[in-house]
Amino acid sequence: MKLLVPLYVHPSVDPAAWRTLVDRAPVLYGVVLNAADGPGRTPDAAFALAAGELRSAGVRVLGYVDTDYGRRSARDVAADYERHRAWYGTDGFFLDQVAPDQAGVRHYRRLARAARAHGGATLALNPGVHPAPGYATFADLLVTFEGGWEAYHTVPAAPPWTRAHPPEAFCHLVHGVPSGLSGLAARTAELRGAAVHCAVTGHGPNPWSSLPPALRTVS
Repeated sequence: MKLLVPLYVHPSVDPAAWRTLVDRAPVLYGVVLNAADGPGRTPDAAFALAAGELRSAGVRVLGYVDTDYGRRSARDVAADYERHRAWYGTDGFFLDQVAPDQAGVRHYRRLARAARAHGGATLALNPGVHPAPGYATFADLLVTFEGGWEAYHTVPAAPPWTRAHPPEAFCHLVHGVPSGLSGLAARTAELRGAAVHCAVTGHGPNPWSSLPPALRTVS
């Protein structure tokens, strides 16, 4: 199991959390860098420094890009790619609010080609549910669950098409996990066919503002 950590807090607000990510590099799949619901309008020196330290430690850094369920234009998304690469040297991109239906496959395949053209070695897509099978043909990682702990108990079994892909192609992001149950969340992700995950205790509009408890216990 590897951790994909969306740490949505400024490095100057919680520098210890960002240092922990560097220290725990071997257990990380990657870190999602989200300066301002994307790269922001101007470079942020603190995020640039944090990204550089993560990359130096061997951690994959993915720039956050909001796709607004397919409503953002390919041009606007590509502009975010350019800023992430120019300002933070990201290794790839984390596309959020991805439309999961078959009708969106063509649009997201276009976004994927643009991501590769902009130097994105890793492309993660977050529909938050199991999308149409076509998405797995161009994404390196699919987030097939994002939601609260209570909802995680009632998630249906993975569809049959997922068996054609390795567990490393799937990720679960779970928030509101009760203290002490992050290990259970990790085991649940593994049993459901996802080898990448993140389980945090946070609630509210931004549950990803602190580290997953698992990072405080690994050696």
